[in-house]
Amino acid sequence: MFGDMMGKLKETQKKVEETKERLHSVLIDENSTDDKLKVTITANRTLKSIAIDDELLQDKDILEDYLILTINKAIERATTVHETEVSAVAKQGMPNIPGMDLFK
Repeated sequence: MFGDMMGKLKETQKKVEETKERLHSVLIDENSTDDKLKVTITANRTLKSIAIDDELLQDKDILEDYLILTINKAIERATTVHETEVSAVAKQGMPNIPGMDLFK
């Protein structure tokens, strides 16, 4: 029984790693509310691209604010996707041990 459980845990760990690798190819786009800035990141929170409207290039402070807000929103969305995907895979492979409900 213990060997079965260890095998299942190793299999689950492998699936979690495969999921994390797959998330490198899941792209998340986030735009500023007025669409003057667009960022694309992976679900693993790697920045892939930034598109900036020429109008924003006129004011450094405004551009910085746009970047901070939009990138942070993208990171929040990517984190949610990442955690949901990894948690789902991990939960599928966890043995049912009474009192050890790690994924409530």
